[in-house]
Amino acid sequence: MKFSHRMTYDATPADVLKMLSDPDFREKVCEAMHAVRRDVSIDGAPETMAVVVDQTQPAKGIPSFAKKFVGEQIQIVQREQWKGGTGASLKVEIPGKPGALDGSIALAEQDGGTVETVEGDITVKIPMLGGKLEALIGDLLASALRAEERVGKAWLAGDR
Repeated sequence: MKFSHRMTYDATPADVLKMLSDPDFREKVCEAMHAVRRDVSIDGAPETMAVVVDQTQPAKGIPSFAKKFVGEQIQIVQREQWKGGTGASLKVEIPGKPGALDGSIALAEQDGGTVETVEGDITVKIPMLGGKLEALIGDLLASALRAEERVGKAWLAGDR
């Protein structure tokens, strides 16, 4: 399933990249998503950083057909490899489960601000339920990105 989500910020791409390279920002995003456990790792300069966010969230609001696959909590591992400061490869995995997103992140200047676009392909390799689970993962990822955008707007406005 194709996935695409856009976030907008009233800041330059350089300022958004600086925010994304700050472990404290990533921690705040995990808090906003009610992670019960998290480990944030950022290595390298912002333009070429490798980011790993490994978090566990409660499986609240997940339909019963999906809960038997994920259990009461969901571990999500997000890996980003930035190149040139304007984009990154992105992989989101649910360890031990048959679902993942392979995609990219792009930062672009627009009207004096920045648009951050996350795109990719969500795959779940379970016959009969794969499509439903892909849609569910897409909804959960969009919700997480909306939380990231809220935290990011506050962060850029100086509310840290």
